[in-house]
Amino acid sequence: MHIVVCIKQVPGFGRLVSSSSGSRLLTATRPRSEAETALNNCLSISELRCDTWKSLNDNLGRLSTISADHADFTATSQQVTPAIEILFAIETCWAYPGPLALAKLKGMIERGELVRAHHEVGQIQKKLTRLAHRERYFEVLIVGKKSPSEQKALRRWLKCKSGIGDFVCDYVFAQTCEDALIAVRVNPILQAVVIHEGFPFRSQDCHLDTLLLDELEARFEATLDFDRGPLLARQIAQVRPEIDLYLVADSNVEDIAARTGETFKRVFLREEDQEELFASIMRGVAQRYDTPFFNALMNHAERPIINFHGLTISRGKSLKNSNWIRDFQFFGPNLFRAETSATSGGLDSLLDPKGPLKIAQEYAARAFGAKRTYFVTNGTSTANKIVVQGLVRPGDVVLVDRNCHKSEHHGLMLAGARVCYLNAYPLNDYSMYGGVPVRELKRALLDYKHAGKLDRVRLVMLTNITFDGILYDPARVMMECLAIAPDLTFMWDEAWFAFAYSHPSYRPRTAMASAAKLEAMLQDPDYAARYKTFSADFSAEAWKDDEKVLNTRLLADPSKARVRVYATQSTHKTLMAMRQATMIHIRDQDFNEAVFTDAYLTHTSTSPNNPILSSLDVGRRQVELEGYKLVQHQLELAMILRQQVSGDPLLMKYFGVLGVGDLVPPEYRESNVESYFDKKTGWRNFETALQTDEFVLDPTRITLEISSTGMSGDTFKKHLMDKYDIQINKISRNTGLFMTTIGTTRSDVANLIQKLRKIALDLEEKERNFSETERRVHDNKVRSLTVEQPLPPFSAFHERFRATDSAMNMETRDGDIRSANNLSLDEANCDLLSFTEAESAISGGRVLVSARLVTPYPPGSPILVPGQVISVPILEYLRALDREIHGLGEGKRLWVLKEEALLPAQKSSRKHGGAL
Repeated sequence: MHIVVCIKQVPGFGRLVSSSSGSRLLTATRPRSEAETALNNCLSISELRCDTWKSLNDNLGRLSTISADHADFTATSQQVTPAIEILFAIETCWAYPGPLALAKLKGMIERGELVRAHHEVGQIQKKLTRLAHRERYFEVLIVGKKSPSEQKALRRWLKCKSGIGDFVCDYVFAQTCEDALIAVRVNPILQAVVIHEGFPFRSQDCHLDTLLLDELEARFEATLDFDRGPLLARQIAQVRPEIDLYLVADSNVEDIAARTGETFKRVFLREEDQEELFASIMRGVAQRYDTPFFNALMNHAERPIINFHGLTISRGKSLKNSNWIRDFQFFGPNLFRAETSATSGGLDSLLDPKGPLKIAQEYAARAFGAKRTYFVTNGTSTANKIVVQGLVRPGDVVLVDRNCHKSEHHGLMLAGARVCYLNAYPLNDYSMYGGVPVRELKRALLDYKHAGKLDRVRLVMLTNITFDGILYDPARVMMECLAIAPDLTFMWDEAWFAFAYSHPSYRPRTAMASAAKLEAMLQDPDYAARYKTFSADFSAEAWKDDEKVLNTRLLADPSKARVRVYATQSTHKTLMAMRQATMIHIRDQDFNEAVFTDAYLTHTSTSPNNPILSSLDVGRRQVELEGYKLVQHQLELAMILRQQVSGDPLLMKYFGVLGVGDLVPPEYRESNVESYFDKKTGWRNFETALQTDEFVLDPTRITLEISSTGMSGDTFKKHLMDKYDIQINKISRNTGLFMTTIGTTRSDVANLIQKLRKIALDLEEKERNFSETERRVHDNKVRSLTVEQPLPPFSAFHERFRATDSAMNMETRDGDIRSANNLSLDEANCDLLSFTEAESAISGGRVLVSARLVTPYPPGSPILVPGQVISVPILEYLRALDREIHGLGEGKRLWVLKEEALLPAQKSSRKHGGAL
């Protein structure tokens, strides 16, 4: 079950726990104060906190220099009161300055001690700045009803204890369950929570709006006091699973440990062994801070090793002794000291890890919710091939989004799979595709069931999230597919979604969290009872009615369904890691280690790059210690950017910010939400959509519609880079995609807004000076960019590469792309045609079949695959593209298979080594 806590309008503050029983919004009947209005309308509590302290400091500085009868005194002083109220609401969630210091400050202001108050605020601001940038500083939440004097004594007692290493911490106090849940969401630097028994549910002085389920409060009140701590801990663990949880109980510690011990790092009896509490907290943080392989590599680099083996670059001596390539030391000496082919001396082998690399991968599995994690040093392109080869045998059928990355198509060729391509919903206005509806998946599975070939369908491959930010509901997809084919395996390409597990709003839509949810559900007696009721209502006769199956939310049989889920993630794309650094995460109840290891060894270099591997280790450390903070900031900045662009009349004239209503059709939005942010309801629309909608738009992907500029996407992209040093990657004919990441800063956002305004102002100036001819040319460009350009669906495989079941006279949609690709390896089997020649051939009755993968880049999703029939709409689409297209011959010509090569009995020569 879930409970929802919405911290006013802060993005992503919506999901602590979930429930199907509904929710009730608790709002105050009294009018909101000015401070509460400010909290209600803010996009980022962290930025509001920073800006409010700055404003308070400025206003007190002004008041301290003017007399009470000055014209500005009243107006300035009226800004101080709401600032104090805002800070009282926020600072209770942080250790410093805390409510006592704020009360002291408020007293100074009320007594008119403005100079002293200004000095105090200046000191607080300075210390907050130092704390914000202090390395290895964190805070601990202490939950329990304690007086200010008890809090002070406990803080003093804890601080006097010795810790481990050079970590530094301070303590935040929460008196109630509600306060604790809010603090966990608002304060991103919390690393541990210590729960004392004896605390109420409701806060007596909560200024932050909360959306709580009645069910949780009812459960809390019905729970015995010694079980309330574990209940709160379970809610916190769902929001911030990386946080260490400790319980201090008055009694029954043995019973609590036996029943709920897995929830807590350690359980203490009050007044017994509590001197170990501080050491335990520090030890827990140190364990997450540990990066075994990175540490081993640093230690190795410091050793005075003499190298009588490759690598020449190792230790950097080949640079120091050179008169011609010393400038290569641009990368720094440590890079060369870390380069080594050694797997001993404290290091490890990626191909057979038994030391620090093995531990590092285990830590990564913990951080990303996997059972197993493998490091990959050649990007998700290689990771995808590893997974496909580890799961698919020649002749197995794989259902895959036609718009997946080209590496998946290559992997399917290598594995000899029979591929059934699925069509994602098209967004013709913007020349992009969305996701594959679950209805399309179910229809494909039913087709194979009717053909008697359901047992051949081995794997489903989907991209979560798409380049443009369309996010699936993996739990729903897998549940409904398993209801039809209970032995399916799923591979989710999450190349652009590695950051998601760090945030409670995104986490339920990740492959690993969804797999864990399904595992638990299928083993739950309550679910078994639900399934029994479902199966009784959904008779065997109903399963024969395809439309009924397609229109029903299916449940999988818990006695048959197996959870087998793989996710490939480009850690380097959305987290901190070097280029090509990738992870494979696995939750597979039937994992075949020998077979998967064979596939892994097939594609993994025997000379992996140690700096890349160590960056995966360090990236995992960052995820566990500050991932929530960084992703929350990333989300907040994205919404600030959205708000600034969509709220500026000049920018709106040339740049349209596409929202969920533009990119997710209504039939996939059960919530009927058109916008995720609203000044009245804040982010609750986003949280509602995450819980109910088949597809959701990731707010950190900001797609600007740019038709009004008269620039195509490719021209716009080059203009940003060449003139303003702003890099974007994904464009379509009339859009540009801007992504915030954990590395984006407020200055970056400000700079982008400034440059967009500069572009808009330049366009305004040009338009004012247009001649009639120039105006006509410009208007024609704009018109051409706004005219809908239909996106071609997957046509079909040529009959040469399709299989027909003669006994059942049933033909399935899958095709043998490996055979088609093998034919194309001999150029004697191919023709090279221009788009015009190809269109003429089709008009003349020839069936043209692609010999190659034809892939517009970005995003790297093929529009044609080997063996696919080329249609006129596909030709028109390719002709209209103004960006690089991989897989074409010289002069932008298509490789097509000759008609004689398509004859069933044709045996082509194999100059290039035969089958793959």
